[in-house]
Amino acid sequence: MTNKNNNNKRRIVSIPQILVWVAIFAVAVFLFNRPGTQTQTLDYSEFKQKVAQGQVSDVTVGTGLISGTFKDADGKAINFKTVRMEDPDLVKELSAKDVRYKAQADNSWVSNILFNVLWILLLIGLWWFVFIRPQRGDGKSAMNFARSRAKMQDPSKQTITFKDVAGVEEAKEELQDIIKFLKNPKRFQKLGGKLPKGVLLYGAPGTGKTLLAKAVAGEAGVAFFSASASEFVEMFVGVGAARVRDLFEQAKKNSPAIIFIDELDAVGRRRFAGIGGGHDEREQTLNQLLIELDGFESKQGIILMASTNRPDVLDPALIRPGRFDRHVSVPAPDLKGREEILKVHAKKVKLAPEVNLHTVAKGTPGFVGADLANVVNEAAILAARADKDAVDNTDMSEAVERVIAGPQKKSRIISEKEKKIIAAHEVGHTVVARLTNHSDPVHKVTIIPRGQALGYTLQLPLEDKFLTSKSEILDKICILLAGRAAEEIVFGEITSGASDDLNKATAYTRKMIMELGMSEKIGPIALPGGEDGEVFLGRDLSRHRQYSEQLAQRIDAEISDTLQTSYARAKEIIQSRRAQFDELVARLLEKEVVEAPEIDEILGLTPQKKEEASAEPAPKEQNPAPQPQLDAEPQQAELF
Repeated sequence: MTNKNNNNKRRIVSIPQILVWVAIFAVAVFLFNRPGTQTQTLDYSEFKQKVAQGQVSDVTVGTGLISGTFKDADGKAINFKTVRMEDPDLVKELSAKDVRYKAQADNSWVSNILFNVLWILLLIGLWWFVFIRPQRGDGKSAMNFARSRAKMQDPSKQTITFKDVAGVEEAKEELQDIIKFLKNPKRFQKLGGKLPKGVLLYGAPGTGKTLLAKAVAGEAGVAFFSASASEFVEMFVGVGAARVRDLFEQAKKNSPAIIFIDELDAVGRRRFAGIGGGHDEREQTLNQLLIELDGFESKQGIILMASTNRPDVLDPALIRPGRFDRHVSVPAPDLKGREEILKVHAKKVKLAPEVNLHTVAKGTPGFVGADLANVVNEAAILAARADKDAVDNTDMSEAVERVIAGPQKKSRIISEKEKKIIAAHEVGHTVVARLTNHSDPVHKVTIIPRGQALGYTLQLPLEDKFLTSKSEILDKICILLAGRAAEEIVFGEITSGASDDLNKATAYTRKMIMELGMSEKIGPIALPGGEDGEVFLGRDLSRHRQYSEQLAQRIDAEISDTLQTSYARAKEIIQSRRAQFDELVARLLEKEVVEAPEIDEILGLTPQKKEEASAEPAPKEQNPAPQPQLDAEPQQAELF
């Protein structure tokens, strides 16, 4: 610890010392080159001529040099120097003209050294403080670009443990073996078992992968080296590989230790993908990482952990057994997990007694840990802005909506005509969502602008879902198209407000038909060409369509028919409840926000059970199909 403090002190004072040396160098250059100190060199004959004319006022006679001052025609004093020659009459001539003269000892070698070596000494000093001295500190000098940029966290300063991580209980259980090994490696070695060399944490952004890795180090009480994968790759060839070697050398010196590499896909993407060739800097860095993984044994007490959002793009050689051979999923939390995460973040926030975090967790399906932390923080900010003593339910509800759709924009001026269009559009979403059998319950509808949305209908599911049926997808498509249908019914024309709805509806339809095999005409087949294609890997750049033109035409026709059928279904549902629809539009224009109980009252529905719309066709398929992407987004609102 003392050495680290000394290194910090050296780093702190090095910058002022560099500035001092630069200032000294600048002053020296000025003193030696200022106009007032310039000396004119004269020939010896010129010197004798000026002495004879009485222009010379004083002279200093050295061993090989004569210097002094003479006055020009304007009477200006000018310094001069000339080479001394054998001249026995010089003293007599100087005395005859009343010139002051003196002799100077022979110290020219001293002045030559000072004049010629001073610049070298200054340059050496600057080189020392800029390049050499920082190498003895934290290794961030200009000559240390090949050193690892990983930050080492001392075990005594690690305060994050599993108590600070919630909502990922399965992942924490998977990592218990790592902690036990780092605490007591002999327990595993005596039975001949080998711990995995690498642990890959993968999941959606914000699920807590980095926090989980820090908690493992905190629980084990070992050194923790953290680095981003992008820090290894530089413009200089070979720097990334050198930094990987240096990182593992530092970890071996401080073992037992954990090396954590964030966003591994920055250097671990599949090699020879057709972009950059096989010898670019990123692939050399990846090759060195593979070599280091093969080079150390688990008995050395080093565990390599990494995180990524895209495990599917990693090189197979990197994730094979013997390297990153333990893969731990860090998914979005379920209802219980969201509640636990809210409790962790709410420890530092003063909550009102009526705030129920279980209710908040139910209203945030699809939220990850980062979203929930943002909800608690936004609620605290809103309460402080209103000078409240504690965060209440109003603050929590507003915070959830801010995370979903953005802050309110009450200052946005919208004409009465556009307000009517927006209200009809949103009520179209609301009515169809409330009268379909397989849609999420409607929480509220509003025409108050938020973020980029002019209005929105907020739907919140009653429970977490992991499978999505065809009927649910068709209902979702129908709800998305209901806003455009309502505009056409009420005003006889359509606006650009449904552009986002159309994009989502088309994407859902294409995914349902091409990837999930939910079309009766196309059949149970999965075809490439979805939005999740990894074109950036290079291997998809030359991929040709793997189905015929006739099948492509059938797919386009099926997509069009599905959208047209859903659009007609939405119009029929709205027209069947036109009176209630108009009443709800008027209520929304009056109050700007209509909650679920008022919606049910106007539509004549009970909150417990939704009535089936008379115009709604019975679903033909009830078989659930795996659909992990449709319900993965935290935004549950259909934005206008």
